[in-house]
Amino acid sequence: MRFFRHRLALLGLFGLVVIFGAGIFANYIAPGGFSAINLADSQLLAHPSSAHLFGTDEIGRNEFNRVIWGIRTSMEVGVFVAAVSSLIGLFVGAVAGYYGGWIDNLLMRLTDLVLTLPALAILLTASALLGQGSQWRISGILVAFFWTGIARVVRGVYLSLREKEYVEAAKASGAGDMRLMFRHILPNTLGPIIVNGTLAVGTAILVEAALSFLNLGIKPPTPSLGGLINAAQAYPQQWWLTIFPGVTIVLIVLCVNFVGDGLRDALDPTQRRVRA
Repeated sequence: MRFFRHRLALLGLFGLVVIFGAGIFANYIAPGGFSAINLADSQLLAHPSSAHLFGTDEIGRNEFNRVIWGIRTSMEVGVFVAAVSSLIGLFVGAVAGYYGGWIDNLLMRLTDLVLTLPALAILLTASALLGQGSQWRISGILVAFFWTGIARVVRGVYLSLREKEYVEAAKASGAGDMRLMFRHILPNTLGPIIVNGTLAVGTAILVEAALSFLNLGIKPPTPSLGGLINAAQAYPQQWWLTIFPGVTIVLIVLCVNFVGDGLRDALDPTQRRVRA
């Protein structure tokens, strides 16, 4: 498979396995939770050391634990947004592309309406009013915007495939619309869906971090990488409070983009990219 010949994609996949694995097994890697304080070894704003790999914060909490649990939250947001927005986009795009006509016009005008909305302003407002405190509320707000790109991609593929010979043959054999849409045409659209869904993971994590950094996203005690950076603004001299969560966000997004590029090269035969 061409994906495994894409070196940056393999590097990104390895990075995601390590980073997301740390988030999945946070209970074992960072026992004690996000807010635990070791009273027997409490140090306020301690520099990184063998005892505290990422240092400690202003009340003595282990920054390493906070980052690991923040990874879990970011992973939950990214995967949830990518999965749900892909399902919604797939359904809307498939129905629009398969049926065409007024159904296509109605669904695509709805998609265009969402695309023309000032996403940043609405995200900030919705997060301030509805989303603060829970990663699931933030995820729901992001889904409302993320499905549109996938819907347009799927609609374009369905328009090009619905007149193919194998679809006409299945229709002549008595296959119904749902079977044609999701049994015969869908397998040929999985490539673009997987690629766009993968890239949506990184974008959702980045947007959530930005909202939390602006204090409009996930609120303590729920861990958040963006929230950690926001809290670190009060202590500009303690560089580790900003660097470690910030670098973690950058690494996650880079790895997701590398994997997405590799999947695009592997699943889309029209791509003629120069492999790394």
